[in-house]
Amino acid sequence: MKKFLLSSLYFLTPASLFAAEAVAPKDGRGQQGAFWQTLIMIAIAIVFFYFILWRPEQRRRKAMEKKRTEMKKGDKVTAMGIVGTIDQIKEGTVVLKMVDGSKIEMLKGAISDVLPDVKEEVK
Repeated sequence: MKKFLLSSLYFLTPASLFAAEAVAPKDGRGQQGAFWQTLIMIAIAIVFFYFILWRPEQRRRKAMEKKRTEMKKGDKVTAMGIVGTIDQIKEGTVVLKMVDGSKIEMLKGAISDVLPDVKEEVK
């Protein structure tokens, strides 16, 4: 039993596990193959991040920018949880009219959703 445990301990040591990897082919292609494999994995990761994260976010940002440029007086907007109707559009800001009649000036970049004027859609 002791002999079995000692022999199994030899196979489980890290030195014996890494010794098999340390032996490189005599023609010297082992390092070059590992380098290309690493480059291919990095390229796959970059393509993955482009199609899964960056491209959809870019599309969403362009669509929201288009909505912000097409805003007009009377549209209902949401900005940071505040809902109001556009009363006046300035160069970098928008004046929103609240339900109680008060007005708030907000940056166009803070607007997160634009709903068209309901009265215009009925016509």
